[in-house]
Amino acid sequence: MPKKISPSLSFLFPLSKNKTQKKTGETQAEYFAEGLLRRLLDDADATGRAARAAATFFVVPNMNPDGSWRGHLRTNAAGVNLNRAWKEPVDREEAPEVALVLDYMDEVGVDFLCDVHGDEAIPAVFAAGCEGVPSFDNTRAEMQSRFYKTLAMMCPEFQTTVGYPRTGKGKANLSLAKNAIAERFQCLAMTLEMPFIDVKTEHGLYAAGSIDGWTPQRSAAFGADYLGAILDALPALRAKREAEDADT
Repeated sequence: MPKKISPSLSFLFPLSKNKTQKKTGETQAEYFAEGLLRRLLDDADATGRAARAAATFFVVPNMNPDGSWRGHLRTNAAGVNLNRAWKEPVDREEAPEVALVLDYMDEVGVDFLCDVHGDEAIPAVFAAGCEGVPSFDNTRAEMQSRFYKTLAMMCPEFQTTVGYPRTGKGKANLSLAKNAIAERFQCLAMTLEMPFIDVKTEHGLYAAGSIDGWTPQRSAAFGADYLGAILDALPALRAKREAEDADT
């Protein structure tokens, strides 16, 4: 496992498919990051100040700049699907974006990863965890469960009923970022999905009072809420890091 040398907890947000000036894809991701960063950097916000003091945040604003400039949803300039390019050994010629980000991850360490996306088919806000990686243990299972519950309290539109099927332990696709990084760093990692149209309620209706559907403003608000869930997770992440450092 790569050595962690960062002096504080490291959070990484690689935003895989985002908006550019000319082409659009899963634009929710950058608006989400904007909301999270605005709160993180707001000196008047106690949550932002506390999170900054306790952890180091790394945000990749666009993992696929060449592809998004060309109007590609998933592939880079070489035609490689960067959403499936994280399994070792990473091809540095075909997927330099992934290789360079991994190099920096190895340098600073990763304690938490969130890969932000938009889902075209599922009208819900949900996450896909890392429970399928071989190293997934009870500690991460408890941390993941608590994180989901806290996030649902922070943002009631987030839920765990609707989403992708759970993967059995040891059956994860390690070419996906969340799985590759969860296994490489033995950290908590997830893919976060937001809808294109809107979320549905338990009655099968779209969100009450919603006229424009899932908007950039709602993506940004969700990003701000997400920071609150991270702050709640910090003590458990810190304890995990300290236990690992004590064993080395």
